Amino acid sequence: MTRTPHRSFARLALVGLTAAALFSACGTAAPNPSSAPASQAAGSAAPSTAAEHKPVTITVGVLRPGATQEAADALNLQISQFTTKYPWITVNPEEYNWTAPTFTAALAAGTLPDVFTIPFTDGKGLIAQHQIVNLDSRMRALPYVDKFNPNVLVNGQDADGKIWAVPTQAYGMSLTYNRTLFKAAGLDPDKPPTTWDEVKAAAKTIAEKTGVAGFAEMATENTGGWQLTTATYARGGRVQTVADDGKATATVTNPATKAALQYLHDLRWTDNSMGSTFDYAWGSINQAFAAGQIGMFTGGSDLYTAMVQNNGLKADDYGVTTIPLASDPTAGVLGGGTLAAVNVNTTEEERDAAVNFIDFYYMNKLLTQEGAVADAQALKANNQPVGVPALPIFDKATYDESQTWIKDYINVPTAQMTSFTSKIFEQPIVTEPTAHTQDLYAALDPVVQAVLTDKNADIDALLSAANTQIQTILDKP
Repeated sequence: MTRTPHRSFARLALVGLTAAALFSACGTAAPNPSSAPASQAAGSAAPSTAAEHKPVTITVGVLRPGATQEAADALNLQISQFTTKYPWITVNPEEYNWTAPTFTAALAAGTLPDVFTIPFTDGKGLIAQHQIVNLDSRMRALPYVDKFNPNVLVNGQDADGKIWAVPTQAYGMSLTYNRTLFKAAGLDPDKPPTTWDEVKAAAKTIAEKTGVAGFAEMATENTGGWQLTTATYARGGRVQTVADDGKATATVTNPATKAALQYLHDLRWTDNSMGSTFDYAWGSINQAFAAGQIGMFTGGSDLYTAMVQNNGLKADDYGVTTIPLASDPTAGVLGGGTLAAVNVNTTEEERDAAVNFIDFYYMNKLLTQEGAVADAQALKANNQPVGVPALPIFDKATYDESQTWIKDYINVPTAQMTSFTSKIFEQPIVTEPTAHTQDLYAALDPVVQAVLTDKNADIDALLSAANTQIQTILDKP
C-alpha cells in the first residue's frame, strides 16, 4: 500500500506513564492462535539479532504538542533503549494529540503515524470500518494477554474477540483542585469537597476571595458532552441505553442530566463563581488550571503528567479527589481510557515493529521489574512524574506489584492525591456510552455552552432537541 509521508520531530516527549483500568474484574482471554508475528514481540521472547531482519522504520505518535524539553529528553532515552533491543527498527516520533476534529481529518487524509492512540470511545467504530490493523495474532503471541482485565480489553476487540487495539491507559473521572487557591480562600486543602453542595460552596468562596473561577467546565471539542455525561453518571443517570438486541436509545432528557445543567446554571448565574471563560476544551482548561486561574474542575485522574509536561504545573498547587457521587444506587464514576492502534497504511514488517514498540513502550513497564525500573529511571532523570495514581489495566495484583518496583523513584506529591487514591477503588466505575459516543458528546456541547452563556436558556428544550438529534444518528444503519 502507498504510504503517506509523516512529519517527524527532533524533540520528543513521553505521553503515557502508567496504564490504568476501569474495573476490578479479571479473567482469561482466548488461547493463542497458531500464527505468530514475523518478528517476535518484546514480551514473548528475546529478540534476535539485527542481521536476521530487514531494517524497518516506523513513526509513533508519542509527542504531545508543547511538551517540555525535559519530557523530550526522557523519551529520547526510552527510544534509545528500544532501539538497543531492536537494532533493526528505527523509530521516528511525531507530534500527536487526539482531538475529535483533528483526528477525523488526519484519518481521512492518511497522515496519522504508524502507531497512534485513540480513546476507548473510538475503538469500536474504527474496528467496524477496518480503519486500523487487526493485531490479534501478534498480541496473542505475547505471554501476558490473559492478564488483561477483560472489561478493559473489550474496548479494543471486535464482536468475535479479536484484538485490534491495545489498552495502554485508563482512568476514572475525578475532581481536580488547586490547593494554593484553597489556602488563599481560607479553605483546608487537605479536606476537599465530598458532595456537590460542598463543591458549590467552595467554588463561591474561591471566586469571592481570590477573584478567579472557583469552578470551570469544559464545553468545546466534544468535551462539554463528555463532562455533562460525567455529571449525569455521578447523579445516577444515563445518557444512553442499549437493548439486548443492540438497539441504542438516547436518554439525555433524564432528570440527572437536567439536574447537572441546572447546577452549572446556578454556579454561573446565581453564584457568579465560574469566571468569564466558557469555551474550555481539554488542553485549554489544563493550561488555565496550571496558571492558577481555576479552583476546581472535573477531568481524568491522570492529568498531573500532562499538566507538568505541557503546562508547567507547580506540584504544590495540585490536588485531586474522587468525584462526588449522589446517594442514588446507580450513581457511578465515568471511566474511559486510551488504546494504541496501528495505521492500515503499513507493511507487515512495519506492523511487527509497531507491536514490538507497543509492547516495549506501553506494556513492559507494567509487567516486568526491569521495564518498570528503566521507565522510572528515565523519567526521574529528566524531572518527569513517576508514581501518578492509576487503576490497573491488568489484574490489580500485577499493578500493585509494579508499584513496589518503582517506590524508590516516585517523585509526585502522593500525599496530595490520597483523597483520590484512598477511595477510587471503592467507587463503581461506569463505562462511557458505547454507541456513537463522540457524536453524542458533540450534540451536547452546544447545550452546555448555552447554559453557561444564556441566563434564560431553556434546559428542557435544549435537551429535547439534542435527544432527537442523537437518536437520528443512532437509528442510522
